[in-house]
Amino acid sequence: MSLLDAAREVREMAYVPYSRFKVGAAVRGASGRIYAGCNVENVAYPEGTCAEAGAISAMVAAGETELIEVAVIADSPSPVPCCGGCRQKLAEFGKPDTPVLLATTGGATMATTIGELLPGRFDAGHMSRAE
Repeated sequence: MSLLDAAREVREMAYVPYSRFKVGAAVRGASGRIYAGCNVENVAYPEGTCAEAGAISAMVAAGETELIEVAVIADSPSPVPCCGGCRQKLAEFGKPDTPVLLATTGGATMATTIGELLPGRFDAGHMSRAE
């Protein structure tokens, strides 16, 4: 199964009773294993979980802390970019050159990288003087 196929499949499991906007995401860990996540809404906005965060959580729960590829899919007119919080979450576990494929259910795609999504990222190096 491809990374995009995994994202497409898990998208159908999204819990979206309020927005009806299903999003699926999949990340490939350094081991090659695929981890998937879907968005999960909560009536108490913004307490829901994004698809990307769910996929990352599944990866970490399985014992991996490095992702090497990302795919995100939604039913939208153009590929949906990751929210700001998810961009930072992806940057925590991936390198700037990690490929990210954004896609629509209709077949449109946009290839980018974590670094292009989050230029000037905040990382642990910024806290090197903390005692």
